Amino acid sequence: MSRLRIILWSLVAVIALLAGALWIVGDRLMAPQGGRMIGAANIGGPFTLTTHDGRKLSSADLAGRPFAVFFGFTHCPDVCPTTLFEMSENLKALGPDGDRLTVLFITVDPERDTRELLATYLESFDPRIIGLTGTQEEIDAVVKAYRATYQRVPTEGGGYTINHTASVYLMDRQGNFAGTLDYHEQQETQMRKLRRLIER
Repeated sequence: MSRLRIILWSLVAVIALLAGALWIVGDRLMAPQGGRMIGAANIGGPFTLTTHDGRKLSSADLAGRPFAVFFGFTHCPDVCPTTLFEMSENLKALGPDGDRLTVLFITVDPERDTRELLATYLESFDPRIIGLTGTQEEIDAVVKAYRATYQRVPTEGGGYTINHTASVYLMDRQGNFAGTLDYHEQQETQMRKLRRLIER
């Protein structure tokens, strides 16, 4: 066997070994750990907040149920009422399956959004939507866990409004991130995502 052929076969063997090693490493990186996939979006986490009717609700209470999370505030002029209206319409369109999905509206303005104000605000939307508030520290922890953002913006007269993430986070029954509903997305697209979430 010529020296060139020996070198070529040696290169083939090295490449095969490297490919095998990469396959093993990749397989381990994608192995589930604690209900999440390494490399998948690390969005979500444990929380305990107060509902608009005065109950304590934790992420543990949602175990085994898919849920959707939307961050907003009751003084929001457009994004929040539009999104909550769309979610109300989606729940109705899901029919009986709508009862299998928990929808959470988490305020990013706990200073003004008391549970009583949340309760009054949510009367305009589907009664299955749950409003959540808490201390500023509790809210900030949930916002951080979901990689959402918000920023208080001063307005004339000493008031303020808030710029915030407009997407709805979809979480599966294991509490894993499953995607988002985007603002002004077509209802057909949203319904397809929600049905897939409920059935997974």
